[in-house]
Amino acid sequence: MLALLSGCASLVPQTMGLRDAWPAGVAHRIELAEVPFFPQQDYQCGPAALATTLVYAGVKTSPEELVDQIYLAARQGSLQADMLSAPRRYGIVSYPLAPRFDDLLREVAAGNPVILLQNNGIGPFANWHYAVVAGFDYPAGELHLRSGESRSLAVPFTILEYSWRKGNYWAMVTLPPGRIPVTATESGYLAAVSAMARVGDAVAVRQAYQAFLQRWPDNLTASIALANSYYENGMLRDAEALLRQALERHPESVVVLNNLAQILSDQGRNDEALRLIEQAVQAGGPFAGAARETQASILQRMTKSEAPGLAPSR
Repeated sequence: MLALLSGCASLVPQTMGLRDAWPAGVAHRIELAEVPFFPQQDYQCGPAALATTLVYAGVKTSPEELVDQIYLAARQGSLQADMLSAPRRYGIVSYPLAPRFDDLLREVAAGNPVILLQNNGIGPFANWHYAVVAGFDYPAGELHLRSGESRSLAVPFTILEYSWRKGNYWAMVTLPPGRIPVTATESGYLAAVSAMARVGDAVAVRQAYQAFLQRWPDNLTASIALANSYYENGMLRDAEALLRQALERHPESVVVLNNLAQILSDQGRNDEALRLIEQAVQAGGPFAGAARETQASILQRMTKSEAPGLAPSR
């Protein structure tokens, strides 16, 4: 099989490309020795692979705990969608990689073990399997996997690509919320963080958006999302500071104007709030209705604060 693949570049095009151009800045040998190992039990490679990367990311879990979340007995396996969704419940960001060997190698070199989906079947007989790439040796032409009952299974690049390609080069990483995959794109990672934010705890959500904005500080959506998280948890001064930064970068944003005005009003600073919300109303657009509602609320608060008080009882 190895001789056949080596002689047929069309079957392993990315491996052939690596022979000509190894990714810049990536060492030729990497071994993530601290990545744990969980021997696979009957058809449960998904829970074993996911437990491997989650425990490495600091989550206290096990394959047994993950079985009920991602293992489908009827299919004797786990779906990719479930592999991506389960880590979010632990406050971990799961990120699908681009279908490129370069990206897989860059993540491992950065210290991030990669889960990939293989089809180890022969001919028409499929044998789907999740494994974790925990190292590689370019001069030897091998990758090292946590796979099945092997803690460090050495697999030639050609063989791995042949089996990986059958699954459309699907791969993922699971990282703590404060750490971003080295190959992440702005739009792709924002989608990953937003998905985690729907089920993750508030602290993890804030950490993820904070890390995101450190790398992509101009992103309006992330700024608004993080400010909303601050607001929902009573952190009004943090929300105000963040929205003021966002307003400097996006002075036309009706959402930022509206939300900042609401926060100022909640702090009793209605005069400042009114000036901002008037800008939002004048700007119009799809959020003008929400801005008018905020404006009405601020005016009502101002009216109440100016109303004469009752005379004290005698």
